[in-house]
Amino acid sequence: MLNTLLQNTQTETAVLTDGESVEKTLSIIELISSGGAAGQVIIAVLFLLLVGAIYIYFERIFAIKAASKVDANFMNQIKDHVSNGKIDSAQVLCAQVNTPVSRLIGKGISRIGKPLADINTAIENAGRLEIYGLEKNVSILATISGAAPMIGFLGTVIGMILAIFELANAGGSIQMDVLASGLYTAMTTTVAGLIVGIVAYMAYNHLVVKTDKVVYQMEANSLEFLDHLNEPT
Repeated sequence: MLNTLLQNTQTETAVLTDGESVEKTLSIIELISSGGAAGQVIIAVLFLLLVGAIYIYFERIFAIKAASKVDANFMNQIKDHVSNGKIDSAQVLCAQVNTPVSRLIGKGISRIGKPLADINTAIENAGRLEIYGLEKNVSILATISGAAPMIGFLGTVIGMILAIFELANAGGSIQMDVLASGLYTAMTTTVAGLIVGIVAYMAYNHLVVKTDKVVYQMEANSLEFLDHLNEPT
């Protein structure tokens, strides 16, 4: 009797051990490859959008960082040159610094001698061009943040259509392995689309905040320059 119980226990242990040994794990690559051709194409498109979004983000963040670097003593030097009538020296200084702020001030210095309204208009026009340069390709991030989830949902619809098609051709017998490909397509593309959309959305908003800081810096220095020109001599 005892031997029989021991044998049964060993058999159950072996079954449990075998059950644990055949427990299946699914990697990301296997998950994508299980989604069929349609899912793989959509994942590839989303991956390219993610790479593009990351490239635009870092390219812009470095450009904005470089544009925001302005020497704290820059405006004091400009004021001294303008006050002493050294217009050429002020223009040379602006050309050497070569930032959005210095280019705006340089545009204003080139108009010295004309009415203050004309100088202000010249600086505003130059400011629009500088802002356009700072915002280069940033709108693409906004497009990606909105398009990526929609592309993912497209994959969801395609996956559900494939699952229903396979189910209709299964002759009335419901088998999960028959539905697996369509369901993998539906789920993986949805997750991938949301991930790409979230990354692009966060990158876009961060760039907008950084750009606004540079714009405020340009406005502050331009007003300071115009106020200096408007001071009575």
